[in-house]
Amino acid sequence: MGRGYQDMADIERFLNPRLSDLSDPFLLPDMEPAARRLQQAILADESIAVYGDYDVDGIVSTGLLVQVLHRLGARMVTPCLPSRQEEGYGLSLAALKRCMAQCRPSLLITVDCGTNDTEAVHLAQAAGIDVVITDHHESNGQKVEALAVVNPKLGQDNNLKVLAGVGVVFKLCHGLLKIGRNQGLPVAQSVDLREYLDFVAVGTVADIVPLIGENRILVRHGLIQMNQSLAPRWKSLVDIAGIRGAIDAQHIGYGLGPRLNAAGRMGNADTSLELLLTDNMERAHEIAVELDGANRERQKIESEIVAEAMREIDANFNEQEHYGLVISKTGWHTGVIGIVASRLVARYRRPVVVVAFDPDSSGGRDGVGRGSCRSIEGYHLLNGLERCRQFLITYGGHEMAAGLEIKRDQYEAFRTAFNQAVKVGLAGRDLRPIQRINTWITLDQVNDSLFAAMEALRPFGQDNPVPVLAVRGVRIQGQPRRVGVNHLRFMVGDGRTSRSAIAFRMADITIPEGPLDVAFTFQKNTFMGNETLELNVQDIRKAE
Repeated sequence: MGRGYQDMADIERFLNPRLSDLSDPFLLPDMEPAARRLQQAILADESIAVYGDYDVDGIVSTGLLVQVLHRLGARMVTPCLPSRQEEGYGLSLAALKRCMAQCRPSLLITVDCGTNDTEAVHLAQAAGIDVVITDHHESNGQKVEALAVVNPKLGQDNNLKVLAGVGVVFKLCHGLLKIGRNQGLPVAQSVDLREYLDFVAVGTVADIVPLIGENRILVRHGLIQMNQSLAPRWKSLVDIAGIRGAIDAQHIGYGLGPRLNAAGRMGNADTSLELLLTDNMERAHEIAVELDGANRERQKIESEIVAEAMREIDANFNEQEHYGLVISKTGWHTGVIGIVASRLVARYRRPVVVVAFDPDSSGGRDGVGRGSCRSIEGYHLLNGLERCRQFLITYGGHEMAAGLEIKRDQYEAFRTAFNQAVKVGLAGRDLRPIQRINTWITLDQVNDSLFAAMEALRPFGQDNPVPVLAVRGVRIQGQPRRVGVNHLRFMVGDGRTSRSAIAFRMADITIPEGPLDVAFTFQKNTFMGNETLELNVQDIRKAE
């Protein structure tokens, strides 16, 4: 299936990922001083602030560390999450000052942020607060002067560089337990981190990091943990999202994750954090209903902005000239512009930056806009932003996703410079979407044995996608029928074997006459207690 594994030992580790294969947490940079300072704070009963981010990875990272610290005997632990609209991304000065006033910590630990927040770290240290950073974002090259910076991107082990923020926090918890056990502390013996792998699975899948290596191990076992013991925090969301059967990575990505994200996008991420920390099923249900409502509101606003942005882009789009798309408006909701950027990337197949300017500052040259950036395979966003850094206040993120802040009077210059930077990287490339095929098979090979073999490849996600298969020369049997809003259901056959097929969002396509090549994934469809294999059509073309 094209996963690139040839050595039998590597294949075995991929198909049967074991927790015992996780690496020593002390391979991460600065893990030793970070874990020892945390242990010292627990034993001395210090006030500890856990500062996270407002997205799913940041929220579950915060919830994980708070719960483990409580289990290890820390009594004064205060979670702090920033407001996206009022305080912005990362360890901002405004959010830090609020956090310092709220809990007066002697130790502040960041999760999923902090690597590039030199000014805020300096402010905290000037106030006598030790700062430990745990993060997985790229460094902008400036060294942050914290007590410890636990970030795999700053280390030498490439296998660890794919960890999500919550994976780094899990490693910190592991390191903390190892130190406690070496010191003979009974409480360290009583904590089993396997109980918290559900946090790690949700944050890792939602942050769209590669589901390979240690991430694959953590997510596989995190899903097992979720399905074996469904805690109130997940049961309420599972029910409200209408998820049936075993929870898998797809359910996290499209059901649980967006609802957890909705609080931080539309209001305050504290609501989602409260859900993760509660054991009260009634309260968990109330929060889940609230998050579902926020997610519906997010979807509505997102759709409106996408339509508006597409109208503006389509008015003068030239595929031979426009390689890096930058679009903005005063008053767009900053909580959804990242998703808007992703939608525009899918439509135009080009890197996109969506900037929202604050309506309160629209009249002056000093108005600041926040931007979300998304890329396509083969173009490194941070490299492009680096070429335009003179026009930006700040920027940071990953190869495929980033954020920035920009002054209004620099916007047009940045727009031109970014397009030119992307043009240098992409000019001459065919940017049309490509349907990749893992292997060609025949319809009679779509059977229970192949389905079982495919199931062994789970969890699917970034860098471990669902295998796409294809058959040649099949014909549609009977008349396709429209189902749902925009889907087609039909039968395909090759003269020997027939299979049911569903083509989502393809009801309006024109299907060529005659023999067809069909690309698909496949699944088991359960109806009235009967299970049948069904093709999930990805693309159709006239047979070659």
